[in-house]
Amino acid sequence: MSTGIRNKTETRAWGRRVLAELKGELDRLEAADSLHIPVEPGGWWHQYVCPRHHTELLFDPAERDAHAFRCPHGCLVEGEAYRGAWLAFKHQSLARVALQAAVVYAASREAAYALLAKRIIAGYARQFPDYPVHPDAQPWMLKGRAFHQALTEAIWSTTLLRACLLLSDEGVTWTVPEREAIDGCLRLLEASMTEYRRILIHERGNAENNYTAWLNASLSCIYAVKSDRGGLLALIAGEGGWKHHLSMGVKPDQMEFEGSTYYHVFVLRAYLISAEMAERFGVDLYHAEGTAGQSMAGMFDVLAALADDRGVLPALHDGPMERLPYAREIAEIMEIGLSRYCQPGIVPILREAYRQMGGPDGARCQLEALLYGEGEEPAAHRFFGRIEAETNGADDEKTRLQRCSRLLPDSGFILGRRPSNALSFLADFGPHGGSHGHYDKLHLTLMHRETVFTPDFGMVPYGSDLRKQWFAETASHNTVSLGGASQAAHTGSCLRFEETAAYTYVWLRSEGAYPGCRMDRHLLLTDRWLLDWFEVTAGGEASIEWWMHPVVPAEEEAARTGIETRPEQVPDEGGVYPLAIEGEWQRLPVVKRYEAAASVGSGGELRLSYKVPGGGRIYHTALLRPGDEAYAVRTPGTSVDPSRPLIALLHRRYDRSARFVHVYSAGERTALKETSLGLGAVQVESAGEVRTCELTEQGLTVIGGERHE
Repeated sequence: MSTGIRNKTETRAWGRRVLAELKGELDRLEAADSLHIPVEPGGWWHQYVCPRHHTELLFDPAERDAHAFRCPHGCLVEGEAYRGAWLAFKHQSLARVALQAAVVYAASREAAYALLAKRIIAGYARQFPDYPVHPDAQPWMLKGRAFHQALTEAIWSTTLLRACLLLSDEGVTWTVPEREAIDGCLRLLEASMTEYRRILIHERGNAENNYTAWLNASLSCIYAVKSDRGGLLALIAGEGGWKHHLSMGVKPDQMEFEGSTYYHVFVLRAYLISAEMAERFGVDLYHAEGTAGQSMAGMFDVLAALADDRGVLPALHDGPMERLPYAREIAEIMEIGLSRYCQPGIVPILREAYRQMGGPDGARCQLEALLYGEGEEPAAHRFFGRIEAETNGADDEKTRLQRCSRLLPDSGFILGRRPSNALSFLADFGPHGGSHGHYDKLHLTLMHRETVFTPDFGMVPYGSDLRKQWFAETASHNTVSLGGASQAAHTGSCLRFEETAAYTYVWLRSEGAYPGCRMDRHLLLTDRWLLDWFEVTAGGEASIEWWMHPVVPAEEEAARTGIETRPEQVPDEGGVYPLAIEGEWQRLPVVKRYEAAASVGSGGELRLSYKVPGGGRIYHTALLRPGDEAYAVRTPGTSVDPSRPLIALLHRRYDRSARFVHVYSAGERTALKETSLGLGAVQVESAGEVRTCELTEQGLTVIGGERHE
């Protein structure tokens, strides 16, 4: 490993640049006298969140100690929970410094950096036995010593032990007292990680848990440091071991079993650490498979399929939309994946991670680049899905990455893409996702090449009240709720998925969201537009609510055929829309109300448009039938900063059933109207071409393509 690091700085301009960055950062931390190991254990990082703004609090690794903590909006908070969370960040930061110093030493051979890494590793080895089994951990947690959670401790230990291994690879020696302290720490770590595996696998019967992957990774590192080949081989092959977990924790369609992109990355990173350790003993896990064909290569492939054209991963179920530590994790695994599997779809994700980490235009930066990056810096040019990587800009078929539609039948996600349409979609019909799932069946993420237009907002840190009061609930997703209440946890189904020369069609169904309720979502993507047709049979009279959450503000068009606008007119006296969910966000302010004009018996056409980055525009047309209402509703913002509100569109009908028909297009307006065929058909007109879409028992049927001059 160390020889490769030196080679990067000797032969690659990016390697020399990143080495200088890493040295400068370490020197600044040393000058600030901030690299002291706290004698207090860390808490739960999820509690490091502002109680007012629900944004993650700021953390500065150059700060030696802290008892008051600021949010990005200037709030100053204090308390033991925040202090414990800060300590968790501090411990993780120091482990990262140890690994970074070891990498800088491997590249530069400057002894001061080896001494810094040794100081932190040996310091923690001496301190670790003095941390108590954490008395403040929450009852559901497996308790750690240096942290509330054994999970956090496992992650932290892999960073320290990788630093220890890198120093040993580089020929660095330890004094007898240092070796004795490290050996004692390893015995404690091994005993606790082994016991936690026993609890998870045998006592709780929960071997598929993401915890298990990280306990395995920690033990793999321990066995590597101890040169214990037998221990590692037993860990890989045993119940809950690497191969068994891959078969349980990943579905046959290669997605982590909870349906969360964040936990998919999380588990894949643990797998890769275990594989790195196994390779030291001549064992290849990089190409191993689970019982249903699951593999790490497949897990990378699914991430490449899920990412948008800019390389941004969707925040499916629990997980952040954007966060620096998460971006670092993505960069780490993508660098490893690129070197191991040479998948071109990884490149945009890697560069987007570096962009979030501060790399100009997605250039390599920080520790992950120098430790895991290989070869020339991947160059990515995004144009209608084309990716160029290490081709000197050659524009040929080998550089083209086809962005195709994709069905994940086991995880319950489906992607619709057509090369000539700037719009694409991602829909969720699968299993709830357990403790990390959301009440979001038939959710629709609508994407434009330049931005995600209606994203899944993911999750705020778990210490925020908005975790259950908004972000996990149905109303925060682009789907249907009844009576302001969230759906039940359930699994939907995909009844049809077909691609033709003219369109991509998806028919999704939910029958478990509410008693007696059936919901059908039909998505028809052509080369010019996306038709979203949502049918609901409520099982009784109810408020049936179709939600859409764009991240850019809507602009009304002057022509709203058959629509009356009533600013500030709202559904109750308080000027809010009531929702049957917990807490302060259960009553959302209504900004505007639309309804079909009484003079137009067949309803009307609500027309909105949205500017997107780069000067593009998305056009949105909705059919409002007599009795329908639509509201512009002020909601919390994204999970990155919920305090910056967004304006959602709520299309509502109080009835036993409802039909919500919307169409989206990029570049030019698409018209939408009901036809003389009756309530089961609409006409979509775009660029002079008219198509009739009729809903039958077999799904949507597309009729014609008549061109109007």
